[in-house]
Amino acid sequence: MSLNDDVSIRMLGANEATKFEIETPLNMPISVSERYWNYITTVKHPYMRDKEESVVETLKYPEIIRQSRTDENVYLFYRQIMYGGKQYHICVVVNSTEGFVITTYITHRIKEGHEIWRR
Repeated sequence: MSLNDDVSIRMLGANEATKFEIETPLNMPISVSERYWNYITTVKHPYMRDKEESVVETLKYPEIIRQSRTDENVYLFYRQIMYGGKQYHICVVVNSTEGFVITTYITHRIKEGHEIWRR
């Protein structure tokens, strides 16, 4: 699937059922459609399928929010989690101007970028 397909799925999702909508500590509502959540958890990062609660918690109660180094409209929300018996971070990448989830994944490190908020 190409980047254009990814954008098309996200745009189509705007008229579909909302999987969740969360108010972040930045007073910014972030949502994801059922269809786009399914795309994230089946195509992009299947290991995130059972992590919806962790994603919601990360958006509500992040430890750190960073602005992307390459796109000022993209924020990365991080929260520490246990995964496979080890400590990692869940990262939820959002479009801050449009208010939607771009992707989410588990990582061992926090990316560089301007720190927007810290708990």
